[in-house]
Amino acid sequence: MTVSSDTAYQCNHAGKRYYFCSESCLEKFKSHPDSYTMDHEHSSCCYHKGGDSAPTASHEMKAAPGQWTCPMHPEVISDVPGDCPKCGMALEPIEGDSGDDHAQQEIAELSRKFWIALILTVPVFVIAMAGMFPGLDIESIISKKTSKWIEFVLTTPVVIWTGGFFFMRGWNSVKNRHLNMFTLISLGVGSAYVYSTIAVFLPNIFPDSFRSHGEVGLYFEAAAVITVLVLLGQLLEAKARSQTGQAIKALMGLAAKSAFRVTDGNEQEIAIEDIQIGDILRVRPGEKIPIDGHITEGQSNVDESMITGEPVPVSKTRDDAVIGATVNQTGTFLMQAEKIGSDTVLSRIVHMVAEAQRSRAPIQKVADTVAGYFVPIVLLVSVVTLVVWAVFGPAPAMAFAVVNAVSVLIIACPCALGLATPMSIMVGVGRAAQSGVLVKNAEAIETAGKVDTLVTDKTGTLTEGKPSVTSKIPADGVDEIHMLTVAAALERGSEHPLAKAVIDAAKDLAIDIPNATGFQSKTGGGVTGVVDGKTIWVGKQEFIADSGIAIPAFLEKPAHDLQKDARTIVWVAEDDRVLGILGISDPIKSTSSEAIERLHAIGVRVIMCTGDNPATAEAVGKATGINEVHAGLSPEDKIKIVKKLKASGAIVAMTGDGINDAPALAEAHVGIAMGTGTDIAIESAAITLVKGDLNGILKAIQLSKAVMKNIRQNLFFAFAYNAVGIPVAAGVLYPLTGHLLSPMIAGAAMSASSVSVIVNALRLKRYEMSKSTLGSSSKSPRYSVKMTP
Repeated sequence: MTVSSDTAYQCNHAGKRYYFCSESCLEKFKSHPDSYTMDHEHSSCCYHKGGDSAPTASHEMKAAPGQWTCPMHPEVISDVPGDCPKCGMALEPIEGDSGDDHAQQEIAELSRKFWIALILTVPVFVIAMAGMFPGLDIESIISKKTSKWIEFVLTTPVVIWTGGFFFMRGWNSVKNRHLNMFTLISLGVGSAYVYSTIAVFLPNIFPDSFRSHGEVGLYFEAAAVITVLVLLGQLLEAKARSQTGQAIKALMGLAAKSAFRVTDGNEQEIAIEDIQIGDILRVRPGEKIPIDGHITEGQSNVDESMITGEPVPVSKTRDDAVIGATVNQTGTFLMQAEKIGSDTVLSRIVHMVAEAQRSRAPIQKVADTVAGYFVPIVLLVSVVTLVVWAVFGPAPAMAFAVVNAVSVLIIACPCALGLATPMSIMVGVGRAAQSGVLVKNAEAIETAGKVDTLVTDKTGTLTEGKPSVTSKIPADGVDEIHMLTVAAALERGSEHPLAKAVIDAAKDLAIDIPNATGFQSKTGGGVTGVVDGKTIWVGKQEFIADSGIAIPAFLEKPAHDLQKDARTIVWVAEDDRVLGILGISDPIKSTSSEAIERLHAIGVRVIMCTGDNPATAEAVGKATGINEVHAGLSPEDKIKIVKKLKASGAIVAMTGDGINDAPALAEAHVGIAMGTGTDIAIESAAITLVKGDLNGILKAIQLSKAVMKNIRQNLFFAFAYNAVGIPVAAGVLYPLTGHLLSPMIAGAAMSASSVSVIVNALRLKRYEMSKSTLGSSSKSPRYSVKMTP
């Protein structure tokens, strides 16, 4: 959480200064300071420790797994479940699946109380409202005196037991000086119940202004029905809130539950939690890879769609990295565990989603400001309503005054205001994660939809970041397949990345690669060996020429052209003649051009900033339709360009995957990292694209706009509801219509307002990312190349 030193509670202990979010946390710390300073991990108090020097503007504290927080007030953190001291809402788990059981317990408890309260309330409602039912004469069955006592007896457990937590939360709101929805509910329900109870026990103390037809009006049915309606609202809200964490639950459900550890040739099944770094684990076909590590023996194909979104399995051999929760398909292999617990890729994704769901968007400040003044204003309006109706209302004036004042208290709902933003953020972040877009904080969601300029790196962002054979030019009379076959046979003995590109090209054509003998390698030149009794050379032109083989003149020009096209040329020779050349390049991702076209369609200018040579950058820029290309850049140059764009008024997003991109990612309004990139780039970015696909930027922009639209809808619902509901509850329509708003109707409306905000936020779960271009087409700046030395 963040504790501001300007407003935080503070004290000194053992020469250090500590800052607290509330007075209760401060007192808790003062009572047992050593228990918190000695063991931070098990501290249930929120504080920041500083030195003797002046504190900085804010201090960051990260919540630990197993802790609980409030969706409306993420700065509130507790080691145990309970109620938020600020708004009274039930706290939710920060991370982990312990919260699911607690959520179900909360739902079960609310459901039990709701049904009991409903059963007890129905007869109270029937007795009180009997006059509104034609043909129903309650007084012929039960005397008025007896019915009063029946109402009292049935209403008391409804208000005191089933609705008791309303009053506890209301009292805590006063004690903590954070007036909230439960302040108003407890005052409203409590006033109706206490007023009616006194009227039953001491009816003679009331003056005539409280009487109608000689009787003091009772409002047991209002207290009971309002309690039932609020319980229903809390139940629906709890069920809805439990759905906001389904994205995290789904992610956590991907993890394997056990693994087979190999020790001295013996296998033992162990729980995931018992795996230690360095353990050797066996993974069989069809099993989930238990943890992050690398293969030590064997090979297989692994379905990594959980991480990359790509349905095609990835071939894995010795020393290749494997990721926990991905699925092994065809082979059996041994792996060594390298990352466990919170360090695994899956755990980091879960943590990132959870952190983002708790973060606050800048637009939340509007709701926070209003909510801060809301309850005191409602209390004032209630008092004014009571006085005005008591003085100017028709007989029985005081009865009308009490009913309308209670209605004002009940109908007001600051909870709807507080829920408007965080509910949309929680659902939106979860929905983004399901689409392969990991959002680090809510501010990124709010800003992403405003982006008008995208600065992108080339290698690994626009391109695959993996070399592949893109051109095969055989010499006259040479079969292309034969040339590739002998080259792949020889390259199988090489560890060079270009060798893998040649082998992959042969595999793509389903070539049966023969074995090579007499393999020899010349560093920086090439390799040679024997395939099917013939000597084969594969490497640079100089390597072939130095071996005494003549270079055909007709191949020199296409080789030169391919080099101008930023491709590496590999020559292949057999015995005393050249078979041909292979052009190897880092291909542009198949989705890059389409993604850039779609970005142009929504008015986003795309600028490439790369450290690669101008020829490569220019070729990629023209192929993808990028607006501007800056090549030969250092990391400092990239930052300068981002700063210049920001200074010109552009809203800049930066995307990249390398260490050299990290500074520019941090400088941009929104940093977007490729999930296939380095850890430093991912840590520097506000958004991570798991699939490493530029279309993820479109998804991020789409989702940003959808979430912000949803938030504005929620804020409108909350503001409009209270703007209309409170005056109606106060009786402003009575002179025109002759009708007043019943406290029961006010209670139903209050509950409906909170539920409507949550239900509207949950619509984001079903939001589909459109593959069509967004918005109307807009002209982008003409393509140009700007080479920066």
